Amino acid sequence: MSAVIAPVREEHIPAVQEDLARADLYALIARLLYSPDRQLLRAIAAAGEIGAETADAPLARAWRALAAAAEACDAETVNEEYENLFIGVGRPEVMLFGSYYLAGFMMEKPLALLRDDLAQMGLARSESVREPEDHLAALCDVMRHLILADENRDTAGLEQQKRFFTRHIQTWYQPFCDAVLESKSANFYKHVARLIRVFFRIETESFEML
Repeated sequence: MSAVIAPVREEHIPAVQEDLARADLYALIARLLYSPDRQLLRAIAAAGEIGAETADAPLARAWRALAAAAEACDAETVNEEYENLFIGVGRPEVMLFGSYYLAGFMMEKPLALLRDDLAQMGLARSESVREPEDHLAALCDVMRHLILADENRDTAGLEQQKRFFTRHIQTWYQPFCDAVLESKSANFYKHVARLIRVFFRIETESFEML
């Protein structure tokens, strides 16, 4: 998905393997929350262990569970579940937009603040995309951009990542994950929610150390 930004040019990819892994996870979450397909499910099912995580680490366990679910599910079933959870008829069962969790309604002040921050970074929503910028997939896309654009791994780049994450993701990802995990319509996406919850918790703890 490139709901907010254009793909980062290859020469901007940093050499730090941990950052590549982070960027890849953000990109994967964005795809899962925007356009899941057969190719993506196959890639997840065929992937090996995640990063340098030990076998019993929470992120490794969440990843293995997601990979097993991707292998067991077919694309049609996953897409139907996605439609039931996040699209639906009328109001979706689970909202993917930050404004809803932060203000109770769509298109509220949190979205305006997000747009201001994006504008300061020189980013804007693509004209071909109809979803507001506070869609969680779009926010993950921005985080991926910030990680890959910080080719020198300088303090300013890390602070920018921290500021964006804490203002626009950390503030509402937990109630989003809770909503998915509590939904009777969710099966595959419960594994996605658990991966998001573990990964974003790691990001939160890492940024707190800056």
